[in-house]
Amino acid sequence: MKDVAARAGVGLKTVSRVVNGEPGVTPETEKRVQEAIEALGFRRNDSARVLRKGRTATVGLVLEDLADPFYGPLNRAVEEVARAHGALLINGSSAQDPDRERELALALCARRVDGLIVIPAGNDHRYLEPEMRAGVATVFVDRPAGGIDADVVLSDNFGGARGGVAHLIAGGHRRVGFIGDHPRIHTATERLRGYRAAMAEAGLPVAGSWVSLGSTEPGRVAAAARSMLAGPEPVTAVFAGNNRVTVTVVRVLASLERPVALVGFDDFELADLLRPGVTVVAQDPAALGRVATDRLFQRLSGTNLPPTRTELPTRLIPRGSGELPPTG
Repeated sequence: MKDVAARAGVGLKTVSRVVNGEPGVTPETEKRVQEAIEALGFRRNDSARVLRKGRTATVGLVLEDLADPFYGPLNRAVEEVARAHGALLINGSSAQDPDRERELALALCARRVDGLIVIPAGNDHRYLEPEMRAGVATVFVDRPAGGIDADVVLSDNFGGARGGVAHLIAGGHRRVGFIGDHPRIHTATERLRGYRAAMAEAGLPVAGSWVSLGSTEPGRVAAAARSMLAGPEPVTAVFAGNNRVTVTVVRVLASLERPVALVGFDDFELADLLRPGVTVVAQDPAALGRVATDRLFQRLSGTNLPPTRTELPTRLIPRGSGELPPTG
């Protein structure tokens, strides 16, 4: 910094202000300092900065699956908000494994991230209590924390599923199947609850063979779809609990001779280009990421309010598959 100050003809404090983006420096002086920084190859010593300020200017993001298209816009939104606050984002995937989630979250804390955004794979987050007491701001996204009180930002999973199934019922369907994710996952149980609510509100029974929860692995989903589409009274419509389930169901339906209506929870790439286009209940993953990260930085700035639960709306996008009439 002394070399930069000497070359630019300014004091050390002026160099510090420019490097840290602080006010009080004229544009001409800032330009001279920046030119000196470039010429000398100066880089701020972040280790010293951490020791001085007690902050690392980094936040951690624990996702479920980096390969899932749902998480791409969410990740990008978190990164953009963090960048606007001068922070670096470090992320990783839990692969839907609670033990791996815990390991990753604690590893990020050990690297002294200022805050964590977690998409839970498990349902017990008491392991984060010591970190939160130590000052690591923590916000949960998509699913609430288990065993602790913490900020959470969710989509309206119950209302979205209820609306999607009600859309199928309004189209004349009376036998509607539901294929979802693992029952231990909050979103899966909420969407199943929405499905059951829509059926009950319409006075329709739900046969046990019409509901299947479990792995989103294509083989399991395809077998479940074929089972509920077979027999003397098969379902005439399917509500798919997430985008991975929907893609597999689309493949199964393509092999049938009779049309079957389909509504999926989550939009996905090319859904509008299929014939018919796939009707979906769309979330806004970017909004989830933005709202959660804004909340995280509010906590980091000293906001001391009780944990909040924020629920974002979904929207039904009719494209054709959910508007097919029942056959049989």
